[in-house]
Amino acid sequence: MSTSTPRESKGSDSDIAYQEKILQGVSRTFALTIPRLPDPLRDVVGNAYLLCRITDTIEDEPNLSAEQKQMFSERFIKVVAGQEGAEPFASELGALLSSSTTEDENDLIDNTDRVIRITHGFRPAQRNSLERCVKIMAQGMSEFQQNATPDGLNDLPDLNRYCYYVAGVVGEMLTELFCDYSTEINKRREDLLTLSVSFGQGLQMTNILKDMWDDRRRGACWLPRDVFHAAGYDLGALSTGEPNPAFVKGLFELVAIARHHLANALRFITLIPRHETGIRLHCLWALGMAVLTLRRIHARPAFRNGQEVKISRRSVWAVAIVTGVLVRSNLALRLLFRTLTFSLPRVKMGFLAQARS
Repeated sequence: MSTSTPRESKGSDSDIAYQEKILQGVSRTFALTIPRLPDPLRDVVGNAYLLCRITDTIEDEPNLSAEQKQMFSERFIKVVAGQEGAEPFASELGALLSSSTTEDENDLIDNTDRVIRITHGFRPAQRNSLERCVKIMAQGMSEFQQNATPDGLNDLPDLNRYCYYVAGVVGEMLTELFCDYSTEINKRREDLLTLSVSFGQGLQMTNILKDMWDDRRRGACWLPRDVFHAAGYDLGALSTGEPNPAFVKGLFELVAIARHHLANALRFITLIPRHETGIRLHCLWALGMAVLTLRRIHARPAFRNGQEVKISRRSVWAVAIVTGVLVRSNLALRLLFRTLTFSLPRVKMGFLAQARS
């Protein structure tokens, strides 16, 4: 049973219309999945994504120094909490953005005040979830960006922490919003919260592996050195060309860990009541696209940019169609996951302990 009513007052109609429009520009994937959610969740989840996108834009901007990124991140935390005006923040940040920031991202920064007006119209429980997510994400990402190096992260626990800041906390926020929406979902709150962090890590690790060469060209690497050291490879020697067998071994260890987290993502989804098809589809589409991407990475370890392993639009629609048919059947979803991930490596016990740390 929902605890909210459809289309609560969360800003003007024009602000909501802007939010729906800009979502199409900054993320076609989320623009597809968010409308699947039940009415009381669509606006708040869409708004949450845009807040995270603004945080990402700060951290991804090469024109900003580490100190500037930290400063704007802290200011944005205050903007979301209502402790600082959105317009001065947006004006000062917008003036510093380079051509690497897309036109849609520039537009989003320019219209931060419209996004924040919607944020401040949500109920206290919803606002608290969004504010907590932005604060943890912004501070955590700032910490890692200051220490970014092309030589990678120290170890797997560092990767776990990074994935939590970037995606695990988003999983927690969505779970809080789902539990606030439904008393039935709230009964499974603790199990869902635990699995939500793993869900987020599975999605983020897939993105890290897909984008590792693009990140390296920007001077960053989010791969853990200890995993590759154990495979006999030094990440400091990473370069384009024929992949070193030891590097491929390390890569496949990370594919196995990502698969383990995506299996937890499926467990998360099957805990959502079967009749909540909108929430289940929203999550299933993200899981399905991650599984197909992980399969492509495993099949093409010699890839040299994210486009080579990015799934096609046809694959995206295949995920939508198949999950739409199977959405209510936990058994069918488990069988589909096992079939699609059958060829992927399985995580070793030693790495499994680290993956959970």
